[in-house]
Amino acid sequence: MTIEVLGGDIHLIDLQTRLPFRYGIATMTEAPHAFVRLHVLVDGQHSTGVAADFLPPKWFTKVPDTSLQTEILEMLTTIEVAVDLSVGSRAETPFELWQDLYERQAEWGRHQEWPPLLVNFGMTLVERAMLEAVARARGTNWFELLHGGGLGIRLGDCDNRLAGLEVGDLLPTGLPSEVIARHTVGMADPLTDEEITVEDRLEDGLPQSLAACLAEYGLCHLKIKVNGDCDSDLERLHNIARLVESSGVESFGFTLDGNEQFRDPGHFRTYWERLTGQPELHGFFSHLVFVEQPFHRDVALDRELMGGAGGLVAWADRPRMIIDESDARNDSLVLALELGYHGTSHKNCKGVFRGVINACLIEFLNRHNAGDGTRYIMSGEDLANIGPVALLQDLAVASSLGITSIERNGHHYFAGLQAFPEPVADQVLAAHGDLYHRSSNGWPTLTVRGGRVSLASLQRAPLGVGFAIDVEQFTDAVRWRAGIAT
Repeated sequence: MTIEVLGGDIHLIDLQTRLPFRYGIATMTEAPHAFVRLHVLVDGQHSTGVAADFLPPKWFTKVPDTSLQTEILEMLTTIEVAVDLSVGSRAETPFELWQDLYERQAEWGRHQEWPPLLVNFGMTLVERAMLEAVARARGTNWFELLHGGGLGIRLGDCDNRLAGLEVGDLLPTGLPSEVIARHTVGMADPLTDEEITVEDRLEDGLPQSLAACLAEYGLCHLKIKVNGDCDSDLERLHNIARLVESSGVESFGFTLDGNEQFRDPGHFRTYWERLTGQPELHGFFSHLVFVEQPFHRDVALDRELMGGAGGLVAWADRPRMIIDESDARNDSLVLALELGYHGTSHKNCKGVFRGVINACLIEFLNRHNAGDGTRYIMSGEDLANIGPVALLQDLAVASSLGITSIERNGHHYFAGLQAFPEPVADQVLAAHGDLYHRSSNGWPTLTVRGGRVSLASLQRAPLGVGFAIDVEQFTDAVRWRAGIAT
């Protein structure tokens, strides 16, 4: 196979949330949504691929004093640079093209002195658009492309322990028909309808409080965000525990998102021991799956702090912890496991190939560590993914990695596909009627039944998306950038 990127462009649409999404130091009420389109030559055949993602505030960087406009323009810059670097690039396989472009983007980022998580974001959109174009040219779907050798992945290049192994040796060879939608409980989310004031009550036909979501969607897994203040977190966890118990949730499980609130293992250990030391919460915490990124990215992978006598390995009965924001480089997982973490997350915004390689490494280690009882984790987390493209691609990739419970929150914080033109709504419903349905107000919204979402139509599509979207109905990046500057 030969692949050559002939050209690419970027288009954006501005979206508003239906309710505020508070995570970490940010509360998102609006954000631009970017589409990247690549024109690719695959073995002489012209093909087009599209990828999409939000430009969310205070996630790729967590600097309180930086303005939101500055952050958004930095994210857009990484996308523009990635598209420019990709044009004219040529390789024998998608994997080789990704390796080359990843290194070139990283080198640009080092000169800019920008953090690698932000720098890599733009290239992940190019990567996704390229992969969709390859799948469309081959007339195949993502799963077959992944397992059929069409990507040219050389696992041994990424970790010598994987030398001689293929993706199919480590990742599931069959796909589930559905996955659990692990529902996000944001810091500002109302837990009951009674907490919602008349002024804040929504009339869009979708559930607003956690209690309403539990009832409407049949949720069984939650992701609960904490703010690091033990008193307020305990009060909120008590209320959530009572709500879950009264709702009769079956097969309940939950994760806690630390949102980088801690900078010292000792501080977090004190917090954790008090949090879990409440007798009335013992039953609730028996359903905990893992804790996500409790430590700030500036210290989370610090060898001296985390690997020393007061670090994670020395804390024998520590909870299972994974990194998320600290998974900024291709070797971040290896370092995290050495320091005592139990795994990492997958998000398409951190990279498809990175997710595949990390999942393969975790499966390899789990097979070879069976004797000591250690089980490493590959989770699926969310960055307010919504359709018509981003959510579908993320579900397609994450489910192929063997992840069975994936955080989903875009459908909760945004009113389905209300903001998109009617032709887009029609395309989504025609191609993915198992995943979306028309809301009472007429626009498509995600279908969550029994706490699960369907994967059936995604598995038949090139990279989860079963239609070709016209990105030119949105604003091109040059005009959009000019508009935000005025």
